Amino acid sequence: MSAWQGRFVGPLLAANVLVIGLTATLLAVGALREDQRADAARVMDQRTAVARNAVTTETGRYRDLMQAVAAGIGTNPGFDADDFAAATAPLQTAGLPGATAVALVVATARSDVAPAQAFWRKRGAPGLVLSPSTVAGEHYFSIFQRTLNNGHPISAGLDVSSAPEGSQALRESRYTGKQAVSDAYVLLRDRGLPPAEQQLSFLFVTPVMADRFEGWLALGLHGRDFLDGVLDQAGQGTLDGELFATTAGRSVPIASYDAPGRRDLTRTSTIQVADRQWTLVTSADSHRLPGARTSTPATVLLGGIVVTVMLALLVWILATGRSRARSQVLVATAELRVAEAESRRQAGLLRAVMTSIGDGVGVVDENGRFLLHNPAAQGLLGVDDDVDGPGDWQQHYGLFRADGRTPFPMDELPLVRALRGEPSDGVEILIRNEQRLDGILVSVDGRPLDPSAGQHGAVAVFHDITELRRYETDLAVFAGVVAHDLKAPLAVIRGHCETAADELTEAPESPEVFEARTAMDRIANAVDRMAALIDTLLAYTTSRDAPLKLEAVALAPLVADVIGNRTEALRPGSARPDFYLGRLPEVKADPAMLRHVLDNLIGNALKYVPRGETPRVDVTAVAAAPGWTRIEVADRGIGIPEADKPDIFETFHRAAAAAGYAGSGLGLAICRRIVERHGGSIGVSDNPGGGTRFHFTLPLAGAGLHKALAERTAVRDTALRNATITPAAVAAATPRTPATGRAGTA
Repeated sequence: MSAWQGRFVGPLLAANVLVIGLTATLLAVGALREDQRADAARVMDQRTAVARNAVTTETGRYRDLMQAVAAGIGTNPGFDADDFAAATAPLQTAGLPGATAVALVVATARSDVAPAQAFWRKRGAPGLVLSPSTVAGEHYFSIFQRTLNNGHPISAGLDVSSAPEGSQALRESRYTGKQAVSDAYVLLRDRGLPPAEQQLSFLFVTPVMADRFEGWLALGLHGRDFLDGVLDQAGQGTLDGELFATTAGRSVPIASYDAPGRRDLTRTSTIQVADRQWTLVTSADSHRLPGARTSTPATVLLGGIVVTVMLALLVWILATGRSRARSQVLVATAELRVAEAESRRQAGLLRAVMTSIGDGVGVVDENGRFLLHNPAAQGLLGVDDDVDGPGDWQQHYGLFRADGRTPFPMDELPLVRALRGEPSDGVEILIRNEQRLDGILVSVDGRPLDPSAGQHGAVAVFHDITELRRYETDLAVFAGVVAHDLKAPLAVIRGHCETAADELTEAPESPEVFEARTAMDRIANAVDRMAALIDTLLAYTTSRDAPLKLEAVALAPLVADVIGNRTEALRPGSARPDFYLGRLPEVKADPAMLRHVLDNLIGNALKYVPRGETPRVDVTAVAAAPGWTRIEVADRGIGIPEADKPDIFETFHRAAAAAGYAGSGLGLAICRRIVERHGGSIGVSDNPGGGTRFHFTLPLAGAGLHKALAERTAVRDTALRNATITPAAVAAATPRTPATGRAGTA
């Protein structure tokens, strides 16, 4: 094929595809439109049939109800007003749309009006006044009447003969002995209303027969209200309706009902009502009929156009794209070569950086298989080969906790935590294996692998902190020696103060003696504060390096003992603290260090309380991760400002709110060191209702938290009694509302 031919083949094929596709799309849309028109006509026929049946059903219901009431009245020749009220009561609740009132109508000649009035008054027609119209001949008076559908009531005694349409229906019903319906007219009761409220109506008439003709049961029906009530239910807001009645050989419009939309579908139905014929004309907007109109044709048209254009474009691209593809391949190949060269350069640079860096770096994939170990990491680990799978890491590399005896748990390894998406910093691990017999202490930071790498995994960075810890250990030993040497002269000073104070007790009272006693007290208090500060500094230096003596510790007796010691040290006459102890489990911990944590937290809860208020302390435990428990110590104290919470566990940090209270700023730092050495974490939050809530986690011992939480209150009470707590503290240990304000929880 020549180049000239190639330029025109593509556009020609694309044009053919475009014409064929658009033609097929238009034919499909036309067929769908025709189906929709047929569906609309079918739905319109169904709705019209429903409306016609509704009109027939309602008028038939009027007929049946009136016949039943008339028959009931006819069986009682002596009926009166009460009988009429009882007989017509069902009509009140029958829900007859458009019905205005039902009445008993009797006929009388003009000369018989007075006797008739007296007769019906005896039957309970109160205040009945029969006023014959000016029309000569027979008159038709309503004797008893019941208003329906909350219509406006009118008095009985209305002369129907003044309405020719109603009179004609009464006469036809009497002559035929059947029901009759009047021509359309404005009811006599409505002629006093404003023109806008008047409606063309009908009078439904049923003869009342006993041994002889007694009168009529007449029901007034508003045409517009009737049509609205029927089409509201039958048309469901989609049908317009017009009701016509045949009067004197011509069709008279009675009422209309409007529904939203334009009218493009119309149906006409003829309905026989008693001896009259009604015509119902229904109209509808085909777009509003359910199921008759959908967006399928428009969707098919749009989709067909889009698909056709895409096919035509694809044909054009395929027919003319060979030369373009060749040029694009050449460009892409050149770019690929450049990208490959840049990737090689970046990979070489990364290898050089990883080889040169002094810290160890290890990278694993999502299955724990090592992808990278730089030379520094291999030197720290002392193992040349790697093992796949975290389950064998501890034994293969010789990983232990900082105490050098406890194997490091697999789930707590920084790389394993990073694979779960948990970053970690400063995790201390002792590495001891055949190449590292003396062991080295490393600090490990773990992070999930960045998603930009295109692979799930984790990365860890190793820092050798062996020499740093040795240096800190030497400092701790030095601090212990210094603390011991400092406390010796303090003890001497304290002893001299006590001796001087004893001597002054025998001296006669004088200003000089009082001043000397005061000076001795100040010196003794200063010595006590100095000794407490030395003890705190010594506890801080040893809390990290002292060996852990882990054993099962029952929290309830330990907490009870701490509370007892704290309450016994209170000054006489001071307010007794209010305690609440929940169910506390057994944990695996160093008893002495754990006691220090609890004593510090409970002591803070008792100390940092607004002046004049009674301290309140809650100690509870809740479930944490599997095999762990979370201990919470809540108070109603002065609280910790939000700005101080991130630094509250740092060394020598004190919140601004604690300025008026004694303290060294080391207590919470010691608590954090002890908890973290147990593998747990510590934190602080606001206590609902005021105060502070400290929480820390510890590993469970024995059967775990579920067994511990199942202990009965009696067990806790026994532990409290054995701890010799003051009566106030023992009473506080009984279950009641904790400091949070929620009953039974802390």
